[in-house]
Amino acid sequence: MIVDIVMPKMGESITEGTILEWRKKVGDPVEKDELFLEIGTDKVDSEIPCVESGIIVEILAEVNEVVEVGKVIAKIETDQLSTNQSQPKDETAEPKTEPVLETSEPPEIQSDLSETQPSNKIEKPSIKIKDSDKFFTRAVMKTARENNISQDELVGIQGTGRKGRVTKKDILQYIKSGKKLDSKDLVANKAQFASATHTQEMDHMRKIIADHMKTSLETSAHVHVVNEVNMTAIANYINEKNSSFEEQEGFSLTFTPFILDAVIKALKDYPEMNASINNTAITFHKNINIGVAVALNEGLMVPVMFNCEEKNFLGLCRALNDIALRSRSKQISPDELSGSTFSVSNFGVFDVTIGTPIINQPNVGILGVGAVKKRPVIIEDHNGDSIAIQSMMNLSLGFDHRLIDGAGGAQFINAVKKHIELTNLENLY
Repeated sequence: MIVDIVMPKMGESITEGTILEWRKKVGDPVEKDELFLEIGTDKVDSEIPCVESGIIVEILAEVNEVVEVGKVIAKIETDQLSTNQSQPKDETAEPKTEPVLETSEPPEIQSDLSETQPSNKIEKPSIKIKDSDKFFTRAVMKTARENNISQDELVGIQGTGRKGRVTKKDILQYIKSGKKLDSKDLVANKAQFASATHTQEMDHMRKIIADHMKTSLETSAHVHVVNEVNMTAIANYINEKNSSFEEQEGFSLTFTPFILDAVIKALKDYPEMNASINNTAITFHKNINIGVAVALNEGLMVPVMFNCEEKNFLGLCRALNDIALRSRSKQISPDELSGSTFSVSNFGVFDVTIGTPIINQPNVGILGVGAVKKRPVIIEDHNGDSIAIQSMMNLSLGFDHRLIDGAGGAQFINAVKKHIELTNLENLY
């Protein structure tokens, strides 16, 4: 029986998608729920599972073609697969290598989300080899180690995965060929790689990001203010409670939920920061929907945590962990990438102390979070001034001067600082 594969509906507001990659070709078998296609929309790139098991008999949409939702893009013969499977196996046939799905570099979520522990079902982040811009999955690195393939040699292997990625299959084929790279080849490859200059077209996600960032700068009157926050009490609390928290919840306790909790309280104090502008109309939002910037290998994603005003501290922790895991596994839906009323970008996970993030339209504010670092600080109390080693963090607030004046921006970031430093650690959850 021939089954039509149609362009899936990726979200309520999505009417079309772009074919980014077919992972199967005509004549290839495909299993139900196997990832066989990657689609890009104006919000997100998504890996699509097959709805039926069978043999691909026709592909009707080419790579980079824009296709309307519901239109047939491929046809699958479901009976042919069962016929093939019923035939006796050829014992002399070459053993089939299990495909390795290439994953993104760690979404180092620009929140401490990158510190959460992924489940066993999710591919671990890729690894970058020093002095190379190539990334390798942990499965690839493990296979290389097991077969005594050095890192220099691994960099020299030609990859067949997306964007030239080296896959487990490539390594096994390399070993089978017996073409070990000698020292001269390795030196030549490294020299060629170091001096190589090339031009390539932006991928789909990078084009989207470029357009959004340019539009934001052209739309909003960006202003930034900065303040520093004493994170010592929270840092000590995390060090003390993380083990028991991780045992109970299955993921680590990080700084991010403390920051988000303070942001939510500050947004309640200053509702104009939880607004959006459409031409000259101002919309003040009832719900607090926070977009959390996530850095992937191929670009930036900002999934949204909805109705944050209804969540307690533990609820925030669980929501953060959920979007971290689903961002890594590309399970975020397009509908979860719109509707934010305020955004948070944590570049501190990259050991950056301060930055000036671009406002995520149509928000009027975005909070940048720097790395928590220990340094000497002057402490003022009733006993006088003293110097102590404290855990300090920089916050930078970007806001739209069309709506928020300098005084309003200063008041908001000071409110976030106050709520962080006065967090009731005895009654968090």
